[in-house]
Amino acid sequence: MNRIRGWPVTLAEGEVGLRPLRVRDARALRETRLRNADWLRPWEPTYPEMPLRSSSLTPYVAMLQAIRREARHGLSMPWAITVNGEFAGQLTISAIVWGSARSAQVGYWIDQARAGRGATPTAVALAVDHAFFAVGLHRIEANIRPENAASRRVAEKLGFREEGVRKRQLHIDGAWRDHICYALTTEDVPGGLLRRWRAHRDGSAAEDRS
Repeated sequence: MNRIRGWPVTLAEGEVGLRPLRVRDARALRETRLRNADWLRPWEPTYPEMPLRSSSLTPYVAMLQAIRREARHGLSMPWAITVNGEFAGQLTISAIVWGSARSAQVGYWIDQARAGRGATPTAVALAVDHAFFAVGLHRIEANIRPENAASRRVAEKLGFREEGVRKRQLHIDGAWRDHICYALTTEDVPGGLLRRWRAHRDGSAAEDRS
């Protein structure tokens, strides 16, 4: 078993938090995903084991057990996104590769009721900084469908670099879908991604007040 240095860990910035997903999150996960099924369906990989509509807790418990097992083997870092301590979504650093690559992917979703308020980019910045500066990764990718304007805005606000289209990369909503690859390396954020996001957020707020 190859545990990740710096995992498990809980992170926070203001009202936004990241904490490791727990099996007892199954009920909150089910309720949030049921409420957001139409919001999430166009962007979610086709996972029979993690349905968007299911009244049973069983598939959610099984999914949480599986991703926690991956984390114990050093392959991922799965967090719950919280806002003011309440479950609001999920963020995972996954597909972790060591050796000469030291790379991973970040994926995220948030309750539609919390969208557009800065919680998602704050959560991504917290996770990426931890992955870079505590865990020791060098490159993080975010692969996003071209039609997913909300997720693309998150990556672009944070300064992820667009690197091109990956044709038919994932099976989503009934078909193989193209994804735009966004990426960051440690050299892109020498002062940290959270610091960059704070500057962008505070600058935008100042413009709104002027």
